[in-house]
Amino acid sequence: MSSSTPQFLKTTAKPPHPTSDLANPRTNLVTIDTLISILSKSLLHPFIAWILVLCLRAQVTPSTDPAWILTVSYATVLTVLSIARIINQRVAHGAPRTVNFVNEVVLITGGASGLGLLIAQMYIMRGASVAVLDIKDIPENSRDEVFGEGVFYITCDVAERSALEVAKGKILQELGTPTIVINCAAARINGLSFLDVPADAFEKTIRTNLLAAFHLYQVFLPGIIAAENGGTLVTVSSVLGQLSAAGLSDYAASKAGLSALHRTIEAEFRGNPLIKTLLVEVGQMSTPLFDWVRAPNHFFAPVLEPVEVAREMVAAIDSGRGGVIRLPFYATLVNWYAVLPATVQRVARYLSGIDDAVTQSRQTSGKTD
Repeated sequence: MSSSTPQFLKTTAKPPHPTSDLANPRTNLVTIDTLISILSKSLLHPFIAWILVLCLRAQVTPSTDPAWILTVSYATVLTVLSIARIINQRVAHGAPRTVNFVNEVVLITGGASGLGLLIAQMYIMRGASVAVLDIKDIPENSRDEVFGEGVFYITCDVAERSALEVAKGKILQELGTPTIVINCAAARINGLSFLDVPADAFEKTIRTNLLAAFHLYQVFLPGIIAAENGGTLVTVSSVLGQLSAAGLSDYAASKAGLSALHRTIEAEFRGNPLIKTLLVEVGQMSTPLFDWVRAPNHFFAPVLEPVEVAREMVAAIDSGRGGVIRLPFYATLVNWYAVLPATVQRVARYLSGIDDAVTQSRQTSGKTD
């Protein structure tokens, strides 16, 4: 295990270009996500709330005392909300399936860099059978250094149906049927206005981000359905599919379609308790895809480290549950944004700077392509 750790650390995603807010570590730490995380583990946690109740009881506080009534009510509300959250997860997505990595094969597309690479490394370090598909050509003698020992790597354009069919045959022969399919493949953003983005660039983004997922799921989903213990289908999408920022017409359109595709698959297989679907919609991550884009508001929309997202995804997959993961905190509010009055939406977009971020980042970074 000690020999694997340095490999994991030295192959993390390339950090974004330095900017004024990224250069200050204290600015990075103070975000709304940090505050909410602290509160959720302290004042907003039912256990802590009931500790306060016990403290009042230890002081022999009368049950008619306002402090007692407020504290008990507060603890009760937090407990009810916590139970409701558990019930909602169970009713919406069913009981979790049993995940045993002795019988599981993990397939990751786009696993040669960024988020996909981290997830591949995490599962390889735990001894899982892992297959990685990526268009990047990694020499065979370098793969153990990049991923760790034991990865089954195939250089493959996942947008090509025939290439996926060939890759499937190789994986079946070498590892067995993939039961955990994680789609991390994505095209680098162009960051051009709608009138400036070339048609071939738009088509490439749609092909990589959307059509590749369609082919991937059609090729490998039958194996998951036929597996004795079922499997998990994971789609990495983006909140930009719902927020549709200026300068990202191709990327936003592809991610909107990808999320819709995932939800359709979820609806069609909801009756099968052994088929779990996990939709991951994230904000900006510190990966090569967005390495030149500066976050418009670091406090409310912090740049995610890929390891944060990977940790949440792996925990959900290991638990055998389905559902939706949205990070950072503002991503959990995008559905509420859609029901706001149009004027309020316009004001929110203006204050957040979402529609100016790409243009300003392009000017700052000097990006021309």
